[in-house]
Amino acid sequence: MAEIPFNRADVTLANWRTVPYSRWSFEHVSEIVPSAIIPGTRGGKAAEPIGLDALSGVSLSGLEDAPSSLPDFLTESETDELVVMKDGRVIADWSAPHSDPSCPHIIFSVSKSLTGLLAGILADEDLLSFESPISRYVPEVAGSAYADATVQQLFDMEISVDFVESYLDTSGGFERYRRSTGWNPEKPGDPAPDLKRFICSIGKGGGSHGERHAYRSPNTDLAGIVLERAAGARFASLLSDHLWKAIGAGADAMVTVDRIGTARAAGGMSATARDLALLGDLVRRRGAGIVSEDFIADLWSRKRREAWKNGDQLELFPDGSYRNYWYETGAGELAAIGIHGQWIWIHPESETVIVKLSSQRLPVDPALDQAIVRMMRAICGV
Repeated sequence: MAEIPFNRADVTLANWRTVPYSRWSFEHVSEIVPSAIIPGTRGGKAAEPIGLDALSGVSLSGLEDAPSSLPDFLTESETDELVVMKDGRVIADWSAPHSDPSCPHIIFSVSKSLTGLLAGILADEDLLSFESPISRYVPEVAGSAYADATVQQLFDMEISVDFVESYLDTSGGFERYRRSTGWNPEKPGDPAPDLKRFICSIGKGGGSHGERHAYRSPNTDLAGIVLERAAGARFASLLSDHLWKAIGAGADAMVTVDRIGTARAAGGMSATARDLALLGDLVRRRGAGIVSEDFIADLWSRKRREAWKNGDQLELFPDGSYRNYWYETGAGELAAIGIHGQWIWIHPESETVIVKLSSQRLPVDPALDQAIVRMMRAICGV
């Protein structure tokens, strides 16, 4: 791994999500934000790199739809790690010079998709009811936007909230939310509450719950609290016991926590690309006996297509849908997606799972997202 062009002391809570510091901090989040460990099997041996030889015939169109080789596009798209799995076997991988594939990398909102799978497991064990009101598990939501919403609406991002998802916000509600999670430095003159108190202060927006897809990260942080209350255990322990050890994850994962230990289920998880490929293959194999086949099938059901069409992410997958924190693309794929370029891509027809972890300088870049989708489909032979 190449030396980073700055000192560790240069990386702070104020700059850790910005280039160039993110190229280091995205693999060392626990040094910046307090984090809980999600133990894996701890029996994994570091895999030898394979390289991209198996994908030498892949041609793709990169940024601005211009022809590009796969290695060039990975560099151009600020990729840190790529793992490609075919029929349950890793056939290709790639690491940036500054990246260490053995280090857990932050996955931002891919965390939401893992939270969704955990909910499916708990529901199958009759510990969670998607049809129940959120208030059954978290009575503190009384008086907030969530007071009259169901758990299923929470997991489908169909809550009407007076909150704007604005990743570059420096002085508004989203920045205050970030401070409540412990991700931004506190402002002495305007202290933020802890994460649960912040969520329970969010008011209702216009319209009714269930009408439209409205992507708002506090929803999933609340979902993590719901799962803890439903199962009577902390979020990190639930993930470890029900999912991470079950897939045979070779490395521990992590999740950031706020000042009182509430997990950032919406975006705070870190994991290795290889373990995420195992997770994606679990979904490809319809749950593999760990998550119920019915729950996985429901991710493809397109039940919430109309809400998606009325929502705020339609441009990403115009014929897609969204269910339990997973994107269904409308073209035979499922995806888990996080800001700054984190992806799990699942294409069952070609038996392919792709994981791309990145340190893209912009949180959201729609043109780059479309180029990445083209890359994924080229790798899958679509």
